[in-house]
Amino acid sequence: MTRAVNFARAALAAACLLAFAGGAAADAFVDAAKAKVAKLAAAKTQWDGPTSGPKAAANKTVVFVAADMNNGGIVGVSKGAEEAGKAIGWTVRVIDGRGSVSGRGAALNQALALKPDGIIVGGFDTTEQKVAFGNASKAGIPLVGWNAGPKPGPDAGAGLFANVTVTADDISEAAALWAVADSDGKAGVVIFTDSQYSIAIYKAKAMEAVIKKCGGCTVLSFEDSPIADSATRMPGLTTSLLQRFGARWTHALAINDLYFDFWGSALKAAGKKGDDLPHAVSAGDGSEAAYQRIRAKNHQSATVPGPLNLQGWQVIDEMNRAFAKAPWSGYVPLAHVVTAANVGGDGGDKNIFDPGNGYREQYKRIWGR
Repeated sequence: MTRAVNFARAALAAACLLAFAGGAAADAFVDAAKAKVAKLAAAKTQWDGPTSGPKAAANKTVVFVAADMNNGGIVGVSKGAEEAGKAIGWTVRVIDGRGSVSGRGAALNQALALKPDGIIVGGFDTTEQKVAFGNASKAGIPLVGWNAGPKPGPDAGAGLFANVTVTADDISEAAALWAVADSDGKAGVVIFTDSQYSIAIYKAKAMEAVIKKCGGCTVLSFEDSPIADSATRMPGLTTSLLQRFGARWTHALAINDLYFDFWGSALKAAGKKGDDLPHAVSAGDGSEAAYQRIRAKNHQSATVPGPLNLQGWQVIDEMNRAFAKAPWSGYVPLAHVVTAANVGGDGGDKNIFDPGNGYREQYKRIWGR
Protein backbone atom coordinates (compact mmCIF):
# COMPACT_ATOMS: atom_id res chain seq x y z
CA MET A 1 0.00 0.00 0.00
CA THR A 2 2.76 2.38 0.98
CA ARG A 3 4.67 1.63 -2.21
CA ALA A 4 1.54 2.32 -4.25
CA VAL A 5 0.96 5.63 -2.46
CA ASN A 6 4.59 6.63 -2.91
CA PHE A 7 4.41 5.75 -6.60
CA ALA A 8 1.23 7.81 -7.01
CA ARG A 9 2.86 10.77 -5.24
CA ALA A 10 5.94 10.49 -7.44
CA ALA A 11 3.78 10.35 -10.57
CA LEU A 12 1.84 13.41 -9.41
CA ALA A 13 5.06 15.29 -8.69
CA ALA A 14 6.42 14.41 -12.13
CA ALA A 15 3.20 15.58 -13.77
CA CYS A 16 3.37 18.84 -11.85
CA LEU A 17 6.96 19.37 -12.96
CA LEU A 18 6.02 18.72 -16.58
CA ALA A 19 3.09 21.10 -16.33
CA PHE A 20 5.33 23.72 -14.73
CA ALA A 21 7.95 23.25 -17.44
CA GLY A 22 5.27 23.46 -20.12
CA GLY A 23 3.84 26.61 -18.58
CA ALA A 24 7.29 28.15 -18.31
CA ALA A 25 7.98 27.36 -21.96
CA ALA A 26 4.64 28.87 -22.99
CA ASP A 27 5.34 32.00 -20.97
CA ALA A 28 8.79 32.26 -22.52
CA PHE A 29 7.31 32.01 -26.04
CA VAL A 30 4.78 34.77 -25.29
CA ASP A 31 7.47 36.97 -23.72
CA ALA A 32 9.70 36.46 -26.78
CA ALA A 33 6.77 37.32 -29.07
CA LYS A 34 6.12 40.56 -27.19
CA ALA A 35 9.80 41.53 -27.31
CA LYS A 36 10.08 40.88 -31.04
CA VAL A 37 6.88 42.76 -31.85
CA ALA A 38 8.13 45.76 -29.87
CA LYS A 39 11.37 45.71 -31.85
CA LEU A 40 9.55 45.44 -35.19
CA ALA A 41 7.32 48.38 -34.26
CA ALA A 42 10.29 50.76 -33.94
CA ALA A 43 10.56 53.51 -36.56
CA LYS A 44 12.77 52.74 -39.57
CA THR A 45 14.89 55.89 -39.92
CA GLN A 46 18.23 54.57 -41.19
CA TRP A 47 18.83 53.74 -44.86
CA ASP A 48 19.71 50.05 -45.16
CA GLY A 49 19.48 49.74 -48.92
CA PRO A 50 22.01 49.99 -51.76
CA THR A 51 24.54 52.81 -51.90
CA SER A 52 25.94 52.17 -55.39
CA GLY A 53 24.74 51.00 -58.78
CA PRO A 54 24.57 51.92 -62.47
CA LYS A 55 23.74 55.43 -63.58
CA ALA A 56 20.33 56.03 -65.11
CA ALA A 57 19.68 54.47 -68.50
CA ALA A 58 18.25 57.05 -70.89
CA ASN A 59 14.82 57.23 -72.53
CA LYS A 60 13.30 53.99 -71.29
CA THR A 61 9.64 52.98 -71.29
CA VAL A 62 8.44 50.56 -68.62
CA VAL A 63 4.98 49.01 -68.18
CA PHE A 64 3.70 48.15 -64.70
CA VAL A 65 1.21 45.28 -65.08
CA ALA A 66 -0.93 45.31 -61.92
CA ALA A 67 -2.73 42.20 -60.68
CA ASP A 68 -5.63 44.29 -59.41
CA MET A 69 -5.77 48.05 -58.90
CA ASN A 70 -8.45 47.55 -56.25
CA ASN A 71 -5.63 46.23 -54.06
CA GLY A 72 -4.20 49.11 -52.03
CA GLY A 73 -0.74 47.55 -51.81
CA ILE A 74 -0.43 47.28 -55.58
CA VAL A 75 -1.70 50.83 -55.99
CA GLY A 76 0.92 52.07 -53.52
CA VAL A 77 3.79 50.38 -55.35
CA SER A 78 2.56 51.55 -58.75
CA LYS A 79 2.46 55.15 -57.49
CA GLY A 80 6.01 54.76 -56.18
CA ALA A 81 7.14 53.38 -59.54
CA GLU A 82 5.55 56.31 -61.37
CA GLU A 83 7.21 58.76 -58.98
CA ALA A 84 10.59 57.06 -59.38
CA GLY A 85 10.09 56.91 -63.15
CA LYS A 86 9.82 60.70 -63.28
CA ALA A 87 12.92 61.03 -61.12
CA ILE A 88 15.03 58.75 -63.34
CA GLY A 89 13.64 60.22 -66.58
CA TRP A 90 11.55 57.29 -67.89
CA THR A 91 7.99 56.77 -69.07
CA VAL A 92 6.03 54.45 -66.75
CA ARG A 93 2.61 53.17 -67.81
CA VAL A 94 0.26 51.18 -65.55
CA ILE A 95 -2.13 48.53 -66.92
CA ASP A 96 -4.74 46.94 -64.65
CA GLY A 97 -5.18 43.14 -64.68
CA ARG A 98 -8.55 43.64 -62.93
CA GLY A 99 -8.21 40.83 -60.42
CA SER A 100 -8.59 37.81 -62.71
CA VAL A 101 -6.33 35.37 -64.54
CA SER A 102 -7.83 36.33 -67.89
CA GLY A 103 -7.56 40.02 -67.08
CA ARG A 104 -3.88 39.70 -66.18
CA GLY A 105 -3.25 37.74 -69.37
CA ALA A 106 -4.89 40.47 -71.43
CA ALA A 107 -2.93 43.16 -69.58
CA LEU A 108 0.36 41.36 -70.23
CA ASN A 109 -0.46 40.94 -73.91
CA GLN A 110 -1.30 44.63 -74.09
CA ALA A 111 2.01 45.43 -72.43
CA LEU A 112 3.93 43.25 -74.90
CA ALA A 113 2.17 44.93 -77.82
CA LEU A 114 3.56 48.26 -76.63
CA LYS A 115 7.10 46.86 -77.04
CA PRO A 116 8.39 48.43 -73.83
CA ASP A 117 11.97 48.31 -72.63
CA GLY A 118 10.89 46.53 -69.45
CA ILE A 119 7.84 45.07 -67.66
CA ILE A 120 7.12 45.17 -63.93
CA VAL A 121 4.96 42.31 -62.63
CA GLY A 122 2.83 43.83 -59.87
CA GLY A 123 1.44 41.38 -57.34
CA PHE A 124 0.94 38.05 -59.12
CA ASP A 125 2.88 34.86 -59.78
CA THR A 126 4.89 34.56 -62.95
CA THR A 127 3.93 30.86 -63.16
CA GLU A 128 0.36 31.92 -63.89
CA GLN A 129 1.26 33.55 -67.21
CA LYS A 130 4.07 31.36 -68.55
CA VAL A 131 3.31 31.99 -72.23
CA ALA A 132 3.32 35.77 -71.91
CA PHE A 133 6.47 35.80 -69.82
CA GLY A 134 8.10 33.44 -72.29
CA ASN A 135 7.25 35.89 -75.05
CA ALA A 136 8.78 38.72 -73.05
CA SER A 137 11.97 36.69 -72.62
CA LYS A 138 12.13 35.92 -76.35
CA ALA A 139 11.76 39.63 -77.08
CA GLY A 140 14.60 40.45 -74.69
CA ILE A 141 12.32 42.42 -72.36
CA PRO A 142 13.54 42.20 -68.75
CA LEU A 143 10.97 41.42 -66.05
CA VAL A 144 11.08 42.76 -62.49
CA GLY A 145 8.47 41.56 -59.99
CA TRP A 146 6.85 42.98 -56.89
CA ASN A 147 5.42 40.26 -54.63
CA ALA A 148 5.63 37.95 -57.64
CA GLY A 149 6.70 35.05 -55.41
CA PRO A 150 7.52 34.29 -51.78
CA LYS A 151 11.24 35.03 -51.99
CA PRO A 152 13.19 38.17 -52.90
CA GLY A 153 15.83 38.33 -55.60
CA PRO A 154 16.39 36.72 -59.00
CA ASP A 155 14.18 33.86 -60.17
CA ALA A 156 15.63 32.47 -63.38
CA GLY A 157 12.99 29.75 -63.60
CA ALA A 158 10.23 32.34 -63.65
CA GLY A 159 12.17 34.69 -65.91
CA LEU A 160 12.48 37.41 -63.27
CA PHE A 161 15.58 39.57 -63.07
CA ALA A 162 14.54 40.23 -59.47
CA ASN A 163 11.51 39.95 -57.22
CA VAL A 164 11.11 42.91 -54.87
CA THR A 165 9.48 41.90 -51.60
CA VAL A 166 9.87 41.81 -47.86
CA THR A 167 10.66 38.20 -46.99
CA ALA A 168 7.34 36.36 -46.72
CA ASP A 169 8.59 34.41 -43.68
CA ASP A 170 9.39 37.64 -41.83
CA ILE A 171 6.04 39.25 -42.66
CA SER A 172 4.09 36.17 -41.66
CA GLU A 173 6.01 35.64 -38.43
CA ALA A 174 5.51 39.28 -37.45
CA ALA A 175 1.74 39.12 -37.98
CA ALA A 176 1.35 35.85 -36.11
CA LEU A 177 3.58 36.94 -33.23
CA TRP A 178 1.51 40.11 -32.91
CA ALA A 179 -1.59 37.95 -32.40
CA VAL A 180 0.25 35.84 -29.83
CA ALA A 181 1.41 38.95 -27.96
CA ASP A 182 -1.94 40.74 -28.18
CA SER A 183 -3.79 37.68 -26.82
CA ASP A 184 -1.20 36.97 -24.13
CA GLY A 185 -0.76 33.55 -25.68
CA LYS A 186 -4.46 32.65 -25.88
CA ALA A 187 -5.40 33.49 -29.47
CA GLY A 188 -8.19 31.68 -31.31
CA VAL A 189 -7.25 32.38 -34.92
CA VAL A 190 -8.96 32.35 -38.31
CA ILE A 191 -6.56 32.73 -41.24
CA PHE A 192 -7.72 34.22 -44.57
CA THR A 193 -5.82 33.43 -47.78
CA ASP A 194 -6.24 32.98 -51.54
CA SER A 195 -4.96 29.82 -53.21
CA GLN A 196 -4.76 31.57 -56.59
CA TYR A 197 -1.44 32.99 -55.41
CA SER A 198 1.44 30.85 -54.23
CA ILE A 199 2.78 33.69 -52.06
CA ALA A 200 -0.61 33.93 -50.33
CA ILE A 201 -0.66 30.24 -49.44
CA TYR A 202 3.00 30.44 -48.38
CA LYS A 203 2.30 33.34 -46.00
CA ALA A 204 -0.84 31.74 -44.59
CA LYS A 205 0.94 28.45 -43.87
CA ALA A 206 3.82 30.34 -42.27
CA MET A 207 1.40 32.22 -39.98
CA GLU A 208 -0.31 28.96 -39.09
CA ALA A 209 3.04 27.39 -38.17
CA VAL A 210 3.84 30.21 -35.74
CA ILE A 211 0.42 30.05 -34.08
CA LYS A 212 0.83 26.30 -33.60
CA LYS A 213 4.04 26.95 -31.66
CA CYS A 214 2.00 28.85 -29.09
CA GLY A 215 0.74 26.28 -26.58
CA GLY A 216 -2.32 28.29 -25.56
CA CYS A 217 -3.29 29.36 -29.08
CA THR A 218 -5.59 27.60 -31.55
CA VAL A 219 -6.05 27.77 -35.33
CA LEU A 220 -9.83 27.63 -35.60
CA SER A 221 -10.11 27.78 -39.38
CA PHE A 222 -8.06 28.22 -42.55
CA GLU A 223 -10.27 30.13 -45.01
CA ASP A 224 -9.42 30.05 -48.73
CA SER A 225 -11.38 32.98 -50.16
CA PRO A 226 -10.52 34.82 -53.43
CA ILE A 227 -9.15 38.22 -52.49
CA ALA A 228 -10.69 39.79 -55.60
CA ASP A 229 -14.14 38.71 -54.34
CA SER A 230 -13.70 40.14 -50.84
CA ALA A 231 -16.40 42.77 -51.29
CA THR A 232 -19.07 40.13 -51.89
CA ARG A 233 -17.74 37.22 -49.81
CA MET A 234 -16.36 38.74 -46.59
CA PRO A 235 -19.61 40.02 -45.02
CA GLY A 236 -21.32 36.63 -45.23
CA LEU A 237 -18.17 34.69 -44.38
CA THR A 238 -17.59 36.86 -41.31
CA THR A 239 -21.15 36.32 -40.09
CA SER A 240 -20.79 32.57 -40.60
CA LEU A 241 -17.51 32.45 -38.68
CA LEU A 242 -18.97 34.47 -35.79
CA GLN A 243 -21.87 32.03 -35.55
CA ARG A 244 -19.55 29.05 -35.79
CA PHE A 245 -16.90 30.03 -33.27
CA GLY A 246 -18.44 32.73 -31.08
CA ALA A 247 -16.14 34.02 -28.34
CA ARG A 248 -13.45 31.49 -29.25
CA TRP A 249 -12.62 33.63 -32.31
CA THR A 250 -10.28 36.27 -30.90
CA HIS A 251 -7.99 37.08 -33.84
CA ALA A 252 -8.23 37.24 -37.63
CA LEU A 253 -5.01 36.90 -39.65
CA ALA A 254 -5.06 37.70 -43.37
CA ILE A 255 -2.47 37.70 -46.13
CA ASN A 256 -3.64 41.18 -47.21
CA ASP A 257 -5.51 44.14 -45.72
CA LEU A 258 -8.12 43.96 -48.49
CA TYR A 259 -10.03 41.24 -46.62
CA PHE A 260 -10.70 43.67 -43.78
CA ASP A 261 -12.04 46.35 -46.13
CA PHE A 262 -15.31 44.45 -46.23
CA TRP A 263 -15.87 42.62 -42.93
CA GLY A 264 -16.79 45.60 -40.76
CA SER A 265 -20.51 45.64 -41.67
CA ALA A 266 -20.95 42.06 -40.45
CA LEU A 267 -19.11 42.80 -37.20
CA LYS A 268 -21.24 45.90 -36.56
CA ALA A 269 -24.40 43.92 -37.30
CA ALA A 270 -23.28 41.43 -34.64
CA GLY A 271 -22.98 44.26 -32.11
CA LYS A 272 -19.19 44.44 -32.22
CA LYS A 273 -17.52 47.78 -31.46
CA GLY A 274 -14.47 48.81 -33.49
CA ASP A 275 -11.95 47.60 -30.91
CA ASP A 276 -13.83 44.46 -29.83
CA LEU A 277 -12.64 40.94 -30.57
CA PRO A 278 -11.82 39.49 -33.00
CA HIS A 279 -8.78 41.69 -33.49
CA ALA A 280 -7.45 41.78 -37.06
CA VAL A 281 -3.87 41.79 -38.31
CA SER A 282 -2.68 41.59 -41.90
CA ALA A 283 0.57 40.15 -43.22
CA GLY A 284 0.68 42.83 -45.95
CA ASP A 285 0.51 45.33 -47.46
CA GLY A 286 -0.34 48.30 -45.25
CA SER A 287 -2.89 50.10 -47.43
CA GLU A 288 -4.20 53.60 -46.74
CA ALA A 289 -7.56 52.10 -45.78
CA ALA A 290 -5.84 49.81 -43.27
CA TYR A 291 -4.00 52.75 -41.72
CA GLN A 292 -7.28 54.62 -41.38
CA ARG A 293 -8.94 51.64 -39.68
CA ILE A 294 -6.02 51.14 -37.31
CA ARG A 295 -5.90 54.83 -36.44
CA ALA A 296 -9.66 54.91 -35.76
CA LYS A 297 -9.66 51.48 -34.03
CA ASN A 298 -12.28 50.45 -36.55
CA HIS A 299 -12.14 46.64 -36.83
CA GLN A 300 -8.42 46.38 -37.58
CA SER A 301 -5.72 46.43 -34.94
CA ALA A 302 -2.45 45.89 -36.81
CA THR A 303 -0.78 45.39 -40.15
CA VAL A 304 2.66 44.31 -41.28
CA PRO A 305 3.11 46.73 -44.16
CA GLY A 306 5.56 46.76 -46.98
CA PRO A 307 7.23 50.12 -47.62
CA LEU A 308 5.08 50.45 -50.74
CA ASN A 309 6.33 53.74 -52.17
CA LEU A 310 9.94 52.76 -51.44
CA GLN A 311 9.40 49.44 -53.19
CA GLY A 312 8.08 51.34 -56.20
CA TRP A 313 11.43 53.11 -56.30
CA GLN A 314 13.23 49.80 -55.81
CA VAL A 315 11.52 48.12 -58.78
CA ILE A 316 12.70 51.01 -60.97
CA ASP A 317 16.22 50.69 -59.57
CA GLU A 318 16.24 46.93 -60.20
CA MET A 319 15.01 47.53 -63.76
CA ASN A 320 17.85 50.01 -64.27
CA ARG A 321 20.30 47.35 -63.10
CA ALA A 322 18.73 44.88 -65.54
CA PHE A 323 19.21 47.34 -68.41
CA ALA A 324 22.88 47.73 -67.39
CA LYS A 325 23.27 43.93 -67.06
CA ALA A 326 24.42 44.47 -63.48
CA PRO A 327 23.51 42.18 -60.56
CA TRP A 328 20.34 42.90 -58.59
CA SER A 329 20.79 45.21 -55.61
CA GLY A 330 20.30 42.53 -52.94
CA TYR A 331 18.04 44.86 -50.95
CA VAL A 332 15.38 43.21 -48.78
CA PRO A 333 13.47 45.70 -46.57
CA LEU A 334 12.87 44.61 -42.99
CA ALA A 335 9.45 43.69 -41.64
CA HIS A 336 7.58 46.34 -39.66
CA VAL A 337 4.54 46.19 -37.36
CA VAL A 338 2.01 49.04 -37.26
CA THR A 339 -0.62 49.43 -34.53
CA ALA A 340 -2.64 52.33 -33.11
CA ALA A 341 0.38 53.14 -30.92
CA ASN A 342 2.73 53.93 -33.83
CA VAL A 343 0.51 54.41 -36.89
CA GLY A 344 1.87 57.19 -39.08
CA GLY A 345 4.96 57.58 -36.92
CA ASP A 346 7.59 56.55 -39.48
CA GLY A 347 8.09 59.85 -41.27
CA GLY A 348 6.97 60.66 -44.80
CA ASP A 349 3.37 59.87 -45.73
CA LYS A 350 1.30 59.31 -42.57
CA ASN A 351 -1.25 57.10 -44.35
CA ILE A 352 1.09 54.33 -45.46
CA PHE A 353 4.38 52.90 -44.22
CA ASP A 354 6.72 55.45 -45.80
CA PRO A 355 9.98 55.21 -43.83
CA GLY A 356 11.79 58.45 -43.20
CA ASN A 357 15.15 57.00 -44.23
CA GLY A 358 15.87 59.24 -47.22
CA TYR A 359 15.34 56.55 -49.87
CA ARG A 360 14.42 59.02 -52.62
CA GLU A 361 17.65 60.93 -52.23
CA GLN A 362 19.65 57.69 -52.01
CA TYR A 363 18.26 56.33 -55.28
CA LYS A 364 18.61 59.63 -57.11
CA ARG A 365 22.24 59.82 -56.02
CA ILE A 366 22.87 56.30 -57.35
CA TRP A 367 21.23 57.20 -60.67
CA GLY A 368 23.11 60.49 -61.01
CA ARG A 369 19.91 62.49 -60.82
